[in-house]
Amino acid sequence: MLWPDPAQRDRLVEIRDNLLARIGEAEREGWFGEVEGLQVSLAGAQEKLTQLDRHPASRSVVDLGIPTITAPAVPHQHQPEEPA
Repeated sequence: MLWPDPAQRDRLVEIRDNLLARIGEAEREGWFGEVEGLQVSLAGAQEKLTQLDRHPASRSVVDLGIPTITAPAVPHQHQPEEPA
């Protein structure tokens, strides 16, 4: 899952606030189709803000180490017996 950038939180709040204002205007004007579309966008913005609030801003780094690559073992080749 892609997480929103924590640095963009203020922008998401601005978008949410703008959507709330536009929903209010659309309701006053009776633009019910517009209200429905704006509510879908508002739900998306709210979800992104919720993700930011749930996801820790500081992630801990996990050292996975450097993988060790070994050469594959060469199988023993059969040598024909020398005639006596």
